[in-house]
Amino acid sequence: MSFFRRVDWLLLGSAVLISLAGLTSMFGFGAENQYASHQIIWLGIGLIVFFLASAIDFRFLRRTGVVVFIYGLAIFFLGLLFAVGSVFKGAQSWFNLGAFAVQPVDPAKFALILVLAKYFSRRYIEIAQLRHILVSGAYTFFIFALLFLQPDFGSAVIVAGLWMAMVLLAGIPVRHLLLLAGGGIAVVGLLWIFAFAPYQKARIMTFVHPLADISGAGYNAFQSTVAVGSGGILGKGIGYGTQSRLQFLPENQTDFIFAAFAEEWGLIGTLILLGLFGLLFYRLIDNAKKGATNFETFFMLGVASLFGIHTIIHIGMNVGIMPVTGVPLPFMSYGGSHIITSYALLGIVNAMRQYGREVHEDARYEVVGIGS
Repeated sequence: MSFFRRVDWLLLGSAVLISLAGLTSMFGFGAENQYASHQIIWLGIGLIVFFLASAIDFRFLRRTGVVVFIYGLAIFFLGLLFAVGSVFKGAQSWFNLGAFAVQPVDPAKFALILVLAKYFSRRYIEIAQLRHILVSGAYTFFIFALLFLQPDFGSAVIVAGLWMAMVLLAGIPVRHLLLLAGGGIAVVGLLWIFAFAPYQKARIMTFVHPLADISGAGYNAFQSTVAVGSGGILGKGIGYGTQSRLQFLPENQTDFIFAAFAEEWGLIGTLILLGLFGLLFYRLIDNAKKGATNFETFFMLGVASLFGIHTIIHIGMNVGIMPVTGVPLPFMSYGGSHIITSYALLGIVNAMRQYGREVHEDARYEVVGIGS
């Protein structure tokens, strides 16, 4: 019984309610039911993984050898995709195991959070030095490049955003990031002028402005904005969303599940959903403040950053203000690898909070800007 008293029920409960909200948008007509039935199985496995992870003492993750091994394993499996991976939606990003498929990108994000948390936790006092941006960027680049070459641009963007978030949380001066960003913009500008072919420029423009071609590449984004807007204040009701149920909105169980939910639940339901995400992030950040060491704090902040970036990009592309990148909504979108990894991360956070401190030993530093 003492184990269950140590569970962060607000953290777990918010995640489960978000998952159940996703399930209401998956129950539909005909073959659509397969997504809901499979998702229930993945959710059950995810909850088992959460409680198993919560029972483990993860202080062994502080060891450099363990971190290097997990990071190397992630690089290996991402590289293996190019030899034996299956192509889905134009990206060679899945291992087809017959009865089911596995996407290694989600565990790779865990590995990146782990290696960055380890790196920054040992160097937060001298974090203002530019070399720490370069070294941490190198760790990130290997995963970013392997994802970009699949090509899985959405996941590559998530990885880059995760690195930037953790760099800022570590307290690295913004001026250093601006310097690198300026160099990156200059390189892209030169490539645009001298290297990119016309068809490549056309693809990039369609990616940046999908609604400019609503009958072609921007069709999904257009239908998504229609679905969100048609939900009104109270929504059309569960099962009565015409854009998703009548297949006007493709991928409504994954890439556009927020739009499908907003159409049926309306503004009120959407605000409740956002409130659940807010509670989830609040519990993650609150637990991070009480981490036993800086490693636990950075790890939990990394998990919060990962979920936050996913949420912002997914909702942004669903309402037409961000490019469509195929980013799932945490705990809500369909997918076994995604659901199980997400609940595993929550389980690790819950385990870390059990040996955390009521007042962090480094509480003199702010959560944002440690070591600045």
